[in-house]
Amino acid sequence: MAKKLIGIIKLQLPAGSANPAPPVGPALGQHGVNIMQFCKEYNEKTKELSGNIVPVEIEVYADRSFSFILKSPPASDLIKKAIKIKTAAATPGVENIGEITKSQLEEIAKIKMEDLNAYDIESAIKILAGSARSMGVVVKD
Repeated sequence: MAKKLIGIIKLQLPAGSANPAPPVGPALGQHGVNIMQFCKEYNEKTKELSGNIVPVEIEVYADRSFSFILKSPPASDLIKKAIKIKTAAATPGVENIGEITKSQLEEIAKIKMEDLNAYDIESAIKILAGSARSMGVVVKD
């Protein structure tokens, strides 16, 4: 028989360096999950992605066990890394902080494709171009 699901927790954590400090500890502690076990498993699965933020969706069951699904890094982080900037523009549309090419967006789209609501790579590129523009990044052909 399937385990009874009592909660879903969504977090964005640095790859390979989850620890029991907030936000992990309080989020998992209120459901009675073994925090150190989660941290060890998460760090093991994400050690090759270090330097990225990796979203995780944790399903907590009635017997206090858990399972989790790793997602791809946020589009904004991937765009910032592609054009080597630290932060997005304070006033997008007025302030331009960099340029990104369609080929760079295509590389990001290949990484993000499974988590995007897109049928093909072209529509995924359009979604990412919108994200880039909202960050103050100019999209070049």
